[in-house]
Amino acid sequence: MLRCLSRRHEVSLISFAGEGDQVESNSLLALQRYCADIRVLPYRGFRPTRVKAVAGLFSSQPRSLVDVYSHEMKHAIAAEISKRRPDVLIASQIDMVPYAIGPRGLPLVLDELEVSSIRDAARRASPFRPRALLTWLKLSLYLRRALPRFAACTVVSENERANVQSLARSYRNLEVLPNAVDLSDCDGDFGSPQRNTLVFSGAITYKPNHDAVRYFVGDIFPLILESVNDARFRVTGAFSGLDPSSLAHGRGVEYTGGLTDIRPVVARSWVSVVPIRFGGGTRLKIIESMALGTPVISTSKGAEGLDVADGVNILIADEPKEFAARVVQILESPALRRKLAAGGRRLVASKYDWRINGERLCALVEWAASSAALP
Repeated sequence: MLRCLSRRHEVSLISFAGEGDQVESNSLLALQRYCADIRVLPYRGFRPTRVKAVAGLFSSQPRSLVDVYSHEMKHAIAAEISKRRPDVLIASQIDMVPYAIGPRGLPLVLDELEVSSIRDAARRASPFRPRALLTWLKLSLYLRRALPRFAACTVVSENERANVQSLARSYRNLEVLPNAVDLSDCDGDFGSPQRNTLVFSGAITYKPNHDAVRYFVGDIFPLILESVNDARFRVTGAFSGLDPSSLAHGRGVEYTGGLTDIRPVVARSWVSVVPIRFGGGTRLKIIESMALGTPVISTSKGAEGLDVADGVNILIADEPKEFAARVVQILESPALRRKLAAGGRRLVASKYDWRINGERLCALVEWAASSAALP
């Protein structure tokens, strides 16, 4: 996003760093190529038992937003607005909504609003444990009030658009802007794919990823090992802060931790597995794998919102036996692997390349910056 926007505009970035994360100097150096100014602030994650979180039960805002609210972020944004007088303010995801709607007279864009995971949790909620339903109701009321302040709002899929529209029926400026990759960044030689290797990419500190890995290691991978006894399953992504006993272990399972560059690991894997069972948005891990020429096997939920076709550019399976059988099928068939890899690359090139979506983003931001777009 920053790369695309900076080609035509001056961009200032004010961002949180992940809780406990150290911001590396080379990361800041890379960002300086695209940003006129950068400020990084510490993030404090949601803790349901904290006093602010408990007090949030009586707030009109979702209590997670009450608990994590940062006055330092509020003041940093106000200072940047005073200093540079920007033409538009882009808030990335729902956590940034409270900071964006404070300043007046400034066109706003809300990028990548995601509500599906909260809606799904509400649908699964027991009548005897209605917390998820109450969270959804409070979020609905909050967004109905907040969204009219934004000249435009982006979501990553038609499914997400429908879910947002269901809670804010009068809001019309919703634009589907899919997750994307810069395809040119995936064109290098990262090494040849290794037979019988599987990869799952993504931090398992994220609950849907954590569940997916436990599900795969416990219910699917043992079935694969019965047919391919030297199969290896590599899990990338950070897991610091997790209880080690919560990690699923077994023969052939490896955790790499956070990687500076994930591309070689994905590109050298024979297949990428996405056994996601819940969550919202779309899976960047699928698009990244396809861009790197690594075929994907996913659950229907994992591939939700992406314009994929089973057997053409992806394999879809929802039950453990079916999922394992399709993994074995691709492990044993180089021809099938080549077919899916080619189909995946074509799909990314046509719909999920930032060279396409970046132009759409710039056009949306430029429209929002016009006086006619002011709410």
